Amino acid sequence: MALCIVQLGSDRSPDEGLRIGTVRRPPRGVPKTEFASRNYYDCWLPELSPEAELMAQAQESVKRRAAGQTTEADTLWKLFEKQFRKQLAEPATDRTLGLLAALSHSSAFSLGCYCDDEAHCHRSILRSLLVDKGASIKNQG
Repeated sequence: MALCIVQLGSDRSPDEGLRIGTVRRPPRGVPKTEFASRNYYDCWLPELSPEAELMAQAQESVKRRAAGQTTEADTLWKLFEKQFRKQLAEPATDRTLGLLAALSHSSAFSLGCYCDDEAHCHRSILRSLLVDKGASIKNQG
């Protein structure tokens, strides 16, 4: 058993288990009754997503990277990561991460976000924090 980190909306692997969305907003234009059948998520845990202001900062970092402004993008990303880690260090959220890390040793489930590139997505930070808490994480691929 292990935890998978996934892109929401992507095909599910056979042993992925329950898919948990760690996004602030549900997918646009998709009826609630179809979230699971369209491979978005079975359960929603927005507490593990960046607050709106932080999300805007992360998106700006991605835009600058695409425009070739890597220095500015890296600076914005580092600030985003610092602030998001602070958000996730709040006691209730930290306990949730601890619970997920513990469950990863006896249950198959996945956490995900919509972003194409995990390296520039908050799920990379979730992965790091879960590893730090001893989670069993299955490598994709």
